Amino acid sequence: MKSNVSDFLKFMECIYIDATMKCTADVSDLRDLETIRSRVKSEGISFLTITLPNFCNDFERSLQIGKIDSNAFRSFRKTGSIPAFLQGMISLLFNRETGRIYDKNAQKTVQSSDDYSTIVDSVRQICLTFKKVEIPCAPEKVRKAFDDFVKLEQTFDDFLLQDDELENFNRTCRVLWDPLVTSFRFDVLVPRHGPGATAEGISGNQKYQWQYWYDRLEPYFPLIGVVYPLGTPHDAEELEKLSIVPTEREQPVKVTPVPKTLKGPRIIAIEPCCMQFAQQGIRDWLYAGLESYWLTKGHVNFRDQSVNQELALISSSTGQFATIDLSDASDRVPRTLALEMFSSHPDLRDAIDACRSNSAELPDGRLISPLRKFASMGSALCFPVEAMYFYTICVVALLKAHNLPATPKNVFKCSRDVYVYGDDIIVPSTNADIVLDHLLKYNCKVNSNKTFVSGSFRESCGLDAFDGVSVTPTYLRHLCPENKRQATEIVSWVATSNLFYLKGYWRTTLFMRKRIDRLVGPLPYVSEKSSALGYISFLGYESTERWNSNLHRFEIKALVPSPVYRTDKLEGYSALSKSLRALERSERDVPESRDALHLERFALHGAVVLKRRWVAALTK
Repeated sequence: MKSNVSDFLKFMECIYIDATMKCTADVSDLRDLETIRSRVKSEGISFLTITLPNFCNDFERSLQIGKIDSNAFRSFRKTGSIPAFLQGMISLLFNRETGRIYDKNAQKTVQSSDDYSTIVDSVRQICLTFKKVEIPCAPEKVRKAFDDFVKLEQTFDDFLLQDDELENFNRTCRVLWDPLVTSFRFDVLVPRHGPGATAEGISGNQKYQWQYWYDRLEPYFPLIGVVYPLGTPHDAEELEKLSIVPTEREQPVKVTPVPKTLKGPRIIAIEPCCMQFAQQGIRDWLYAGLESYWLTKGHVNFRDQSVNQELALISSSTGQFATIDLSDASDRVPRTLALEMFSSHPDLRDAIDACRSNSAELPDGRLISPLRKFASMGSALCFPVEAMYFYTICVVALLKAHNLPATPKNVFKCSRDVYVYGDDIIVPSTNADIVLDHLLKYNCKVNSNKTFVSGSFRESCGLDAFDGVSVTPTYLRHLCPENKRQATEIVSWVATSNLFYLKGYWRTTLFMRKRIDRLVGPLPYVSEKSSALGYISFLGYESTERWNSNLHRFEIKALVPSPVYRTDKLEGYSALSKSLRALERSERDVPESRDALHLERFALHGAVVLKRRWVAALTK
């Protein structure tokens, strides 16, 4: 870890110098670098990964309220009303004595509003570079995350909606969702396996070698016809190995931590194989339906973040919309209210409930049963159902704000001002308070650090904006790779160095590229669309080595990230079932990448290896 700290300090020095040089005013202060060195020495790497991101939270909150509050920057010394750390930049935005933000149209300390955005971007880049680096959390923070997961489930004991609020929710659901839900047909579903892990620990083609099928799935996803094709004989070897599991013997979801930040891990729930299989079919139908349904098209999105990003960018200048972010979003959606949205189609509602796990097991053996949340992250239905839930609450709130009854005309009118992507919500700033109040009533928890109603800062779907300009930082995701075998880390560092290059952080780019070249040798210059591992250049450089007369193209021999395969042969009715399911999805124009040898092997999810091969040099 000591070598990592040393690397991070050198990295931070490059970041700091690049960030200050981006500003038009002379804001470089060697005392800032000395502060970073001394505090890393005393606090360790957490200063870069936790303390500086907290500094940035206070900075963003100050931008929203227009002044530096006395409670902000508590862990940093102040000079006047502003923090001494990064005072060269912050003093160009806030008055040293009063702590109030300057009027960018009147203040002449900087040249233009573009300079304000550059300063904001520079401060955020310095503070946030290491926020999301994947380093294992301390054991006590992992334990706390699990304890919080259990406590959150216990909060449902105290959750109780007033009768009028429940009635408003139900009435709005009927208008908002009934036309979509009643159009559902089971014959349009194509259940499938997801790419991720399963509670049983099986992967690849072994998922098609069914060991268990849950009894409560059978009325909606019959074993013969959905899992195995019609005509499969009852004495088939595959069926003899399969057990039908009653409800009381079902396997709980496996609760596990995944890296998020050093503050704490993200807690997800890994579903059993058969549950995941059924969930994916309904999820695909919900995605397609919600993205084309007249009341949600363009307003509830799952595969296109650009709608929310563009609105956040515009609103950072106009102030028209507020951006809302929720904490523990998926773990706070009540099962009863989630299912109420599908009550006009009882069979669909019951099918969704049937493929929802009822219990969860923590690594320490603690069992939560029954679960009262709809589902945690890890369920394929978590994302679409929570989006529907938040969308409904926002429409209920806007109807209340305008004193309108829940009629199709009024629901359509109010829904035009709501945009939802998962737990990223956008509503009109003038109605943000009543929306926030309703979200709290319906058991949601607003993340105040990432919710922006006033001021010139907005954040949604990974885009951060100030005064109409993107100030999204580039994050370092992985530690510096140490050898050639760390393909994932090498690919990540190359991609990150290219992002810093595009941002004009020349020292940072050079620092990263020297480290990469030391491991794998000099990489070629490639276009952004190239499959080869390489660097991009504003000068239009693209390396070439030979002319391929067969393919009529210039080529380079370069490292290419390739999947890591494991042998996993699939035969019999299991192989037939997989092939028929892929064929059915292709006939319905469902995009799906397929390996020609998919019945003999599978690609390890998230794993890559670097292979040197000839690829096209010029990609337009």
